[in-house]
Amino acid sequence: MKKNIVAGLDIGTTKVYCVIAEKEDDQLKIIGTGYVSSKGGMRSGLISNIGKMSDVIKEAVGKASEEAGVKVSELNIGIAGEHIRSIQYRGYVPITGENGEVVKEDLERLANDVKRLNSSKEMVMLHILPLKYLVDGVAVEDPLNMTGTKLEGIYHIIMASVSAVKNIEKAVNMAGYSVRSKVLQPLASSMAVLDENEKDLGVILIDIGGGTTDVAVFKNKRLIYTGIIGYGGDKITNSIRETFSIVSEEAEKVKKSIGYALNKAIVNNNSIRVPGVGATEEVTINAELLTQIINNIMQQIFERIDFILRQEKIKRHAKAGIVITGGGALLRGVDLLATEVLGLKAKLGLPTGYKSKIDEEIEKPEYATALGLIKEIPGITSEQSGNIYSAKKQKNESAFSKFFKKVKEVFDEL
Repeated sequence: MKKNIVAGLDIGTTKVYCVIAEKEDDQLKIIGTGYVSSKGGMRSGLISNIGKMSDVIKEAVGKASEEAGVKVSELNIGIAGEHIRSIQYRGYVPITGENGEVVKEDLERLANDVKRLNSSKEMVMLHILPLKYLVDGVAVEDPLNMTGTKLEGIYHIIMASVSAVKNIEKAVNMAGYSVRSKVLQPLASSMAVLDENEKDLGVILIDIGGGTTDVAVFKNKRLIYTGIIGYGGDKITNSIRETFSIVSEEAEKVKKSIGYALNKAIVNNNSIRVPGVGATEEVTINAELLTQIINNIMQQIFERIDFILRQEKIKRHAKAGIVITGGGALLRGVDLLATEVLGLKAKLGLPTGYKSKIDEEIEKPEYATALGLIKEIPGITSEQSGNIYSAKKQKNESAFSKFFKKVKEVFDEL
């Protein structure tokens, strides 16, 4: 009997994570994992060296395949970076069914209208996510067979740079694999760490990676906002490295071993001695001094997120608070700092509900994206299907802005 295998690949700035799972009776069982340092092949979510990243991908997938005892040919890959854009679009079509009833063809015409927007040579659609349907101006959960004259759809559309996506695909192909699907990383992470009640009530997901910090806001079980900040945990590591004149590997170890996100979270002001570089001898670093460096950068990240959410007028939607995941979630006290800066209760987001056939503990924040990638992701892209319905701002003054003359902001209507 042929096994039903699915593989997710999280290509991060710091590390590449691969997870392989087997589907059995609608259950996912983790059968293999592999992670490798990105070795400088990625910067802020963008590939900087295709050859190097190809080798890293091959190694990470190879490790997971060896542990799983199976070979994979297709990968679900995560996409992130400052090139990501998201917009809200409202379209409508006349209802053509007999007696004014909404039929499948009406929904397909509405979907095709949205996909026709994608005429830019710079950007490609990653996801077309329905936020709301309306029949004659009245919101409905399921428009099929409803009676009226006009069918409207409000969509959250996520775009990515064509060149950025092609470079990632090229690295995957050079490693000997094909791309099965391309998924926005915070959307994938949400599938691993958020439950339906949180998405329904309203929640802010903050995924702190090495090179980027991804933000996703959910309300009424719909993704209503996505944003990317172009720095993350690597900025902390680099600041530690430069402040104490130590190598990056040691700076990362120090950050993980005695680092905190804020002073009041410090339990013991422990010290650690690490070798210096060149004429610099051993350096002694204590938790309190280290925390000042970490806190400065983490505060910048959370203040930037707070500014964006207030500017977009969507912070009010987060009745269930904040969930923090990704490698940056491992910093002690990061949830306390998020609460302090954003004024909302925050907690760590751990992947849950996964069965595993391996010894390694996989329900960790750093595995969130890869674990989410092995699940069925809601919404579709323009190249996956002709029927959006069935798949149940940041500003840029380039050609991207001209491309979206039809876009209308609709957050206040949600």
